[in-house]
Amino acid sequence: MKTDFIRARVEPNLKTHVHTLLEAFGVTPTQLITMLYKYIEREHKIPLELAIPNAVTKKAIKEARLGIGVNKHESVDAFFEQLDVKVDAKSKHKKTVRKRR
Repeated sequence: MKTDFIRARVEPNLKTHVHTLLEAFGVTPTQLITMLYKYIEREHKIPLELAIPNAVTKKAIKEARLGIGVNKHESVDAFFEQLDVKVDAKSKHKKTVRKRR
């Protein structure tokens, strides 16, 4: 049984535009919010690819922000050279080919 309310402030133009789009989809704002909540409940993430990072990811983000393990290069060519990747200059689409070791 639906008994709780959700209140949110949004820009009037955004609300009008989105409501028009929702009508085209045949969905009410309440239905959309319910779908969003059910998705979050089921998947444990926001469908905008905004997920709470796990411990490994949090550590990697922190280290990157501190510059730990970050490689800096003067150019893309220097970066590819470190990765031991050769760019095929003859190809119109610039395929990358991994050098054999």
